[in-house]
Amino acid sequence: MIDLAELPTCTKCALSLTRQRVVVGSGSLESMLTIVGEAPGKTEDEGGEAFIGRSGRLLFQLVLEELDMTREQCFVTNVVKCRPPANRTPRPSEIATCQPWLEEQLRVSRARFLLALGNTAARAVLGFTEGIGATHGRVVTLGTVQALATYHPAAALRGGPSVVDVMRRDLAVLKKLLDP
Repeated sequence: MIDLAELPTCTKCALSLTRQRVVVGSGSLESMLTIVGEAPGKTEDEGGEAFIGRSGRLLFQLVLEELDMTREQCFVTNVVKCRPPANRTPRPSEIATCQPWLEEQLRVSRARFLLALGNTAARAVLGFTEGIGATHGRVVTLGTVQALATYHPAAALRGGPSVVDVMRRDLAVLKKLLDP
């Protein structure tokens, strides 16, 4: 078993050399919903919290509007806990190095529902091999947790209203799970 108290000082991969801080996750592990993204961006690396930049504002606007949940009602984390240089996609070795941290967070979480954001999270958490375009909105059962993936909000910021609409539809699927 891994000790989550050691996460803020992790130096297990080269990302520890370029980060400002480890972005552990925020919110309560007692939350009903865990949200997992890819990796911290520049704003998150500076602020030490996941999804606090433009992507986070869009994400939590949609979560509030579609799920009637606030950020404080969710546990929010990333697959990789340190910012990759220039916000590049995390390398498989970096994902593998952080995997035990994420698995322990998910193990101790009380969440009954999980939302994976984007390809990296959908692959690492849900085991998908296809891209997010083919897998978004698909419900997967992981033990006692029901999970689904949707687009990363950064993709919606780049892709515009059509991607936001897909995210809304995916969140509507999640809402039906939350409120049977």
